[in-house]
Order: sequence, then structure tokens, then C-alpha cells
Amino acid sequence: MKVRTSLRSLKQKPGSVVVRRRGRVVVVNRANPQWKSRQG
Repeated sequence: MKVRTSLRSLKQKPGSVVVRRRGRVVVVNRANPQWKSRQG
């Protein structure tokens, strides 16, 4: 999982879902798990 300062480019990819987990913003992509990342 990558840690990024901004998830704007990742959340626009097809199949991505923005989720809040324990106060962190996480992008999960089932179509391409390589794009899984969190902010912070």
C-alpha cells in the first residue's frame, strides 16, 4: 500500500472506492489492487 499526500489522481481511476478507516482516507481498487493507497 502506498502512502500519498493527495489521493485525487487515484480516486478518478475506474473501480476505485474512497473509504475512511480509523481517521485515515483510504483508496481501495478491486479492479487493480496496485492502486490501493492511504493518505497521510
